[in-house]
Amino acid sequence: MGMTMAEKIIAAAAGVVSTKAGDIETVTLDRLMSNDGTTHLTIDMYNNKLKHPRIADTKKLVWIVDHNVPADSPKTAASQKKMRDFAREHGIDFYEGQGVCHQIMMENYVRPGELIFGADSHTCAYGALGAFGTGVGCTDYLYAMVTGTSWLLVPETIRFNLRGKLPKGVYARDLILTIIGKISANGANYKAMEFAGEGLHSLSIADRISICNLCVEAGAKTALMEVDEVAMDYLKEHGREPKACYQSDEDAVFAETYDIDLSTIVPIVAKPHFVDNVVPATESYGVKIDEAFLGSCNNGRIEDLRVGAAVIKGKKVAPKVRFLVVPASRAVYNQALKEGLLDIFMEAGAIVMNPNCSVCWGACQGVIGEGETLISTGTRNFKGRAGHKESFIYLASAATVTASAIAGQITTADRV
Repeated sequence: MGMTMAEKIIAAAAGVVSTKAGDIETVTLDRLMSNDGTTHLTIDMYNNKLKHPRIADTKKLVWIVDHNVPADSPKTAASQKKMRDFAREHGIDFYEGQGVCHQIMMENYVRPGELIFGADSHTCAYGALGAFGTGVGCTDYLYAMVTGTSWLLVPETIRFNLRGKLPKGVYARDLILTIIGKISANGANYKAMEFAGEGLHSLSIADRISICNLCVEAGAKTALMEVDEVAMDYLKEHGREPKACYQSDEDAVFAETYDIDLSTIVPIVAKPHFVDNVVPATESYGVKIDEAFLGSCNNGRIEDLRVGAAVIKGKKVAPKVRFLVVPASRAVYNQALKEGLLDIFMEAGAIVMNPNCSVCWGACQGVIGEGETLISTGTRNFKGRAGHKESFIYLASAATVTASAIAGQITTADRV
């Protein structure tokens, strides 16, 4: 019996010839990422709970301060200092003020065929380069940090065969929200979501990150995409070689299979308060907004900023609307600066911010108040995610978010 991509990566990490869904394997990790959301808790357990604290391989660790940058309170400053000091003491790769963790990982570390644990649920973004990335809690992270290993229950795989191309004005964000709406927020619980087919080749790496990143919102354990020339070109551009490139075997067993024609996808909005509460954007026309957010690990890349800048160039943000533009990394920020994109946003009245998680995290800059409405390229829209528990979050693409910021109400780019 053949194996899926997920099964092949786990088998390789476990040092076994084959494995199948439902097996439990002990695996060696290729990389371990953690951010300032929980790393201080990991450090406390390391220092206070372990009899013989040690780190299996510091070269595999990457720690990134991105959730509250710069620190928003003395408490935050203390937890970040703890993280900073520990990383310096143990020689751990450390980033602060350089961007959102998943963007930094994609720019600098992730390779096809790797098995990566991240102390953040959207670690599944790494599947855009054919790596098995999955989010873990700080206890599992600590175990992997001190032993270099962990255990995995091999997930079943849902296969998505993509064909065709997305229409003009429709984006990968619309595609993945459509998929989540189709299968539901629990539709891929503890499963791998695998993407393949000729339609995949038409998607950029930015598109692929956006898709894989949101798969956890359908409950997925991980997301994986076949490695093609687009992925290899990205690796070459960033000076990396793959660990291994896998494809599912023809006789691999899938829990479900979906065939998706990209040409049928339309602009989508996910309405409050669930990511799978999706409708065509046309059904949300006219909803008044107080704030718009373009950024996050899902849509803060240079391609997204180009889309937003093209929509807003020569126009103005609506009165009484706050439009936050937050590049996903310093590299993205610098590129946007060179291309004049940040000037376009600021001339339109947007607020351009330093690279960080921003309002997507909802615990720092840009939070919304009681009764306010946000349209966002962030990752989640449950109650209280972006501020007050009695606020409202709509999720949409960079184009729809920007158009809505101009109109002061939810609309699409073809109407502004």
